[in-house]
Amino acid sequence: MSRALEVVTTGPLALVQDLGRPGHAHLGVPPSGALDVPALRLANRLAGNPESAAGIEVLLGGFAVTARASCTVAVTGPPVAVTVDGRPAGSHVPVHLATGQTLTLGRPDTGLRCYLAVSGGIDVEPELGSRSRDVLSGIGPPPLEPGTVLALGAPSGIPDGADTVTAPPYPHELIVPVALGPRDDWFDDAAHQLSAPWTVTSESNRVGLRLDGPALARTATKDGEELPSEGLLTGAIQVPPNGLPVVFLADHPTTGGYPVIAVVLPRALAALAQARPGTTIRFRPYA
Repeated sequence: MSRALEVVTTGPLALVQDLGRPGHAHLGVPPSGALDVPALRLANRLAGNPESAAGIEVLLGGFAVTARASCTVAVTGPPVAVTVDGRPAGSHVPVHLATGQTLTLGRPDTGLRCYLAVSGGIDVEPELGSRSRDVLSGIGPPPLEPGTVLALGAPSGIPDGADTVTAPPYPHELIVPVALGPRDDWFDDAAHQLSAPWTVTSESNRVGLRLDGPALARTATKDGEELPSEGLLTGAIQVPPNGLPVVFLADHPTTGGYPVIAVVLPRALAALAQARPGTTIRFRPYA
């Protein structure tokens, strides 16, 4: 293994992710992939990779790797301290690692998930066309552990810093655009009920955001009615019997038997990927 990284520490959770494996819902396989897609795409551009290359999704920092070969790396997502052998290196910029140097991520003050891209990309064996870990089905490489050695592909491009930006802190309240339906008619004045402030709970993960707030009330004709399982999209807002919505993210089940009151627009999903427990979410119907 001529080019590789060795994992030193992982923090709460570190996963290999690329842009996912869409197109397998008929097999019961979620799309998976990076939750904050723009952050992974940017990290790959900064490292000189195609945007689709596999990188590492790091939950709440505390991650460190040692380079077993010279490489270029980039860290994106929320603002976070990045050091090389203890010296500040910065995020959202290309960083060179010499053989034996260790890159360490601190804990971000806001947001949840940082993304580490490495020149050549993480070269683990793909499953169903993707190197992403799907936490629901268990497909893809297992969560990283200290001592894991990750092979790297051959560098194919030049690190690009042209669109380098410093990420702003993530807000404590998000306004999230949604398209109502397909089952909004199951709820009394669905748009009004859904516009209430919702709080992200600690039970949230890559499968979905679980929200707390005023329980959504069904119409009298739909109260207690059951729904045959239907297909689910990423961003679907499903309402279980307790009335507290769940926003499905990339590792969501492919079918569900509870009504979907609305679907989050794709452009808002990256912000939801960074929503910590306690974040307030307000849904607004897209006009």
